[in-house]
Amino acid sequence: MGQHFVITGVSRGLGRALAEALIAEGHRVSGCARQAETMAELARQYPDQHFTAVDIGDAAAVQTWAEAVLDQVGVPDFVINNAGLVNEPAPLWQVPVAEFEAVVTVNILGTVNVLRSFAPAMIQRGSGIFVNYSSGWGRGTSPEFAPYCATKWAIEGLTQAFAQELPPGMAAVALNPGIIHTDMLETCYGDEAANFTPIAQWVKTALPFILGLKPQDNGRSLSVPGSLS
Repeated sequence: MGQHFVITGVSRGLGRALAEALIAEGHRVSGCARQAETMAELARQYPDQHFTAVDIGDAAAVQTWAEAVLDQVGVPDFVINNAGLVNEPAPLWQVPVAEFEAVVTVNILGTVNVLRSFAPAMIQRGSGIFVNYSSGWGRGTSPEFAPYCATKWAIEGLTQAFAQELPPGMAAVALNPGIIHTDMLETCYGDEAANFTPIAQWVKTALPFILGLKPQDNGRSLSVPGSLS
């Protein structure tokens, strides 16, 4: 039997591609996303996996989901915080308050909610890898995407501090997946998004790279090879 992966944001994009590739290789996936209809469809398509509609910005809902996963599937080997939002491009002072708060809620608080809910069981077992998706904009910046940049810079710092709190034999890494042609990238780059790495090509590199992460990678800021342009 393969390893157990918890992945957020599996309804589409990178999260769905990674989840389906892992399942195809014999791994177990416990995935969540907010879209109830899509998650129900995934649950029907993969009845031996654990797909649930969860808003990761809701700490209580994440805790309930985590308890169900731990009880029904077991302690995960990997937790991948993939879910994320990007703001519509605009100068910082023109970004609506609600939009800024939504980006922060998903990208930072949602990540923390997932870590808080799964870390204790993994620490008790003494093994496991946490992968928090960062971005090139978590190590650099771009005008009109200040909210997104702020959250991904936060993920970098949060991950490094969290890594220092883990016992030997575990790891937390901040992973820049690269520049991939997703719906989110179209928000950023418009029609030019089609010039970047297709999701199907990305997952062929990302899957073995993630599977190769080890406790020795704890605290590192990494990037999926070949997906940065």
